[in-house]
Amino acid sequence: MLQTFKVAIEQFGGIEREIRVCLPYGYRDSQEYYPVLYMHDGQNLFRDEDASYGVSWGLADYLKTSKVPLIIVGIDCNHEGFERFNEYAPWENPTVGPELLKFEGVYGGKGSAYIEFILHTLKPLIDEKYRTKPDETLMAGSSMGGLISTYAACRYPHIFKRVASLSSAYWFNQTEIENFIEESDLSELKRFYMDIGTDEDTSKVDAAHYIRSSEEVYEVFKKKNVDVRFEVIEGGVHHETAWRERMPKIIDYLLK
Repeated sequence: MLQTFKVAIEQFGGIEREIRVCLPYGYRDSQEYYPVLYMHDGQNLFRDEDASYGVSWGLADYLKTSKVPLIIVGIDCNHEGFERFNEYAPWENPTVGPELLKFEGVYGGKGSAYIEFILHTLKPLIDEKYRTKPDETLMAGSSMGGLISTYAACRYPHIFKRVASLSSAYWFNQTEIENFIEESDLSELKRFYMDIGTDEDTSKVDAAHYIRSSEEVYEVFKKKNVDVRFEVIEGGVHHETAWRERMPKIIDYLLK
């Protein structure tokens, strides 16, 4: 069962953002309470007809057929200009504009405010509106969504205790995210999953760069004594079809 509504993001001047909530099988007929998985690029998660490129992660069908006791909350991204880069990057990047996007300017830096919105506005609203287990909060995202999910895991590991980062664009804030992981107390982070495909070529960044970027982040995580799983997916591409295939096993790992 999919529900949608808009929420104002005060951190971004009160602009409204579409929120999509997918409830688990049997929610209406039970009195159970459920963990909540927060995800980015919400328009791409549940139904093909809503997805930016015509293919979704298929998570609405997944919850219906698998009967996994989980609420999934999707937050639509901001498609205006390069706002998705800005909102999903915790730190500014002065070189990615002219070198990669071919536009002058400094991009990124709004990621911290975006996570504050999720933590202080959206999560309390979801916990009030639905039967949730407030202490069982997960997060997942892909590409830039993987970067911001990793940031959230390090910034608030006592809140976002189980996190997945797929096909991550760590290269956007490579040095900063590595330093942040190293400096963070992750003793309350229960599970962290990360992966990268061998064919992650995008129009801007090649697969070798994606792989090297994730390998370097994994090396930092390994030193933190947390339950971290890193997989290199043979033939994995940078697309919703690939994430759709991997997500059931990832959710299974996070919920163990």
